[in-house]
Amino acid sequence: MSVWMITGAARGLGLEIARAALAAGEQVALAARRPETLPDDVRSHENVLPVRLDVTDEAQVVFAVGEVVERFGAIDVLVNNAGRGLLGALEEITDAEARSLFDVNVFGLINTTRAVLPVMRAAGHGKLIHIGSRSGFEGEPGVSMYSASKFAVAGISEALAAELEPFGIQSMVVEPGVFRTDFLDPSSVQLPERRVAAYDGTPAHITLDWVGRANHTQLGDPVKGAAFIYVVASGAKLPLHLPVGQDALDRRIVMTERIDREVAPLRDASAGTAHDDSE
Repeated sequence: MSVWMITGAARGLGLEIARAALAAGEQVALAARRPETLPDDVRSHENVLPVRLDVTDEAQVVFAVGEVVERFGAIDVLVNNAGRGLLGALEEITDAEARSLFDVNVFGLINTTRAVLPVMRAAGHGKLIHIGSRSGFEGEPGVSMYSASKFAVAGISEALAAELEPFGIQSMVVEPGVFRTDFLDPSSVQLPERRVAAYDGTPAHITLDWVGRANHTQLGDPVKGAAFIYVVASGAKLPLHLPVGQDALDRRIVMTERIDREVAPLRDASAGTAHDDSE
């Protein structure tokens, strides 16, 4: 039996990962801004600790981690799932909107990870599961700031995997494609306050218009996706990256092939920029 702490656990992938962990007999701390909204089937479970947590509040993060350790005595797996979206052409997005997004998706993850690491280091083991996105390895039109935040998550996770290896702690970034969660609800994704008409009919606004049509019709099944994430996270060795969904797998191949194709004719010139002592 392991102790899991899952942020953003009230719904979506976070909730379904919690259900998968509970079904396997794990002890689970469900961290949410409003834990009273947790569904009855998980809130009342004997192996559950509901925890009030806004990941942007560093003091609250420290207090929440303390609650989990006091109840369960450890945190073996941290799932950094709390996050939200921000769509729109970069020109439309204000500085305040971008900073608010990064406060949750990036600094919230940093806050929670920083608070949990001393517990894991003392135990000599632990797993960090960071929920990134397909948009964290491919920047797409209309999601530049969201992509930037998830690229940051991927970079942090990769660095932590090497940084924490001496302590027996593993780190993995999960990169889901589009799943039928509440992610496209107004409570989870923000649209820019101002819309620049010049972008109508261009890829950035095609993405905006897609939101209303796609909500709750996406291909990915969150129950199956969460079960897959749980199985991989429970393994002895975590992969550095975990694409989840056929679209995530396909887009990774497309981007890798594009980079290789575009770099190929420039490879020799790029290598030639090194300093040559013979000159």
